Amino acid sequence: MSNIRSKVFNHLKSLTLVGLVGFSAQINAAQVSIHDPVMAKEGDSYYLFSTGPGITIYSSTDKVHWQNSGRVFETEPTWARDVAPSFNGHLWAPDIFEHNGTFYLYYSVSAFGKNTSAIGVAVSKSLDPKSKDYNWQDKGIIVESVPYRDDWNAIDPNIIIDEKGTPWMSFGSFWGGMKLVKLNDDLISMAEPQEWHTLAKLDRPAFEDDAEPGPAQIEAPFIFKKGDFYYLTVSYGLCCRGDDSTYRMAIGRSTSVTGPYLDKEGKDMAKGGGSVLLNGTKAWPGLGHNSMYEFDGKDYLVFHAYESADNGLQKLKMIELDWDKNGWPTFDPKALDNYESVLISK
Repeated sequence: MSNIRSKVFNHLKSLTLVGLVGFSAQINAAQVSIHDPVMAKEGDSYYLFSTGPGITIYSSTDKVHWQNSGRVFETEPTWARDVAPSFNGHLWAPDIFEHNGTFYLYYSVSAFGKNTSAIGVAVSKSLDPKSKDYNWQDKGIIVESVPYRDDWNAIDPNIIIDEKGTPWMSFGSFWGGMKLVKLNDDLISMAEPQEWHTLAKLDRPAFEDDAEPGPAQIEAPFIFKKGDFYYLTVSYGLCCRGDDSTYRMAIGRSTSVTGPYLDKEGKDMAKGGGSVLLNGTKAWPGLGHNSMYEFDGKDYLVFHAYESADNGLQKLKMIELDWDKNGWPTFDPKALDNYESVLISK
């Protein structure tokens, strides 16, 4: 009997160890390391686009387990180095937008700390690489910024169509702040005569060199329509510095897509306003460059955050939003720590 008991004990011990190893592997599973995430849904799949060589794509059926699905461009756009001679091959801060059965992928070409920048767009009938309609076609530049000519930076695009059916593109980083420009119905060119608006900005010293970004640390506009309001979110502070990142999110709202966007105190974001949406924490010192979506009847805030425990590595974050009695977004304070993506291999 003792021999049988010993075999049973060893078998149970083996099963327990296997279970613990599997549990440990799950805990230590790789997360999606990503900058500037945006999302879209087609069929039963979610698609995630981010900064990277050719624009990195991930896909998921549950918004937690993500699989690398390649990239939009096999090579860089042919015009990239004409716009930004020091372009390093990484396309920045995309936005993905579906309209009338076509997906529009907006992206930025730039060089760090310079406004030698342009926003381009590519189109495809499908996001599914297995579909016969999957075929990204680059449509070229929509808007370009040139040092000493423009006091804004043509990066970080976001598209919205207003209640009248008019498409608009917001964009901007540092310099003169966040801009909004009207697009043609084709969504790949600016409307004429041109119509521009300033959505949000911070103070910039009067005698700052026009070719320098300056200390006005604001970028990454995103406009989300909910009920009677357009909500504008921006990122204040500095990204891309790991543990030293000071990125944080601010918000305002307007009944018109062109603004003015007022914060909770009634201050115009174009005059330095902006209520705190989400600040960094000790565990996640910097977080931002967000997007906002409604998926399956629920609203989500999607962004990246730098994890202090992992040497400041950027990680994908997704938080489900609620709305308070005054119509401002709220969320569970623990949600930042609770969401953890899982990167799965093919």
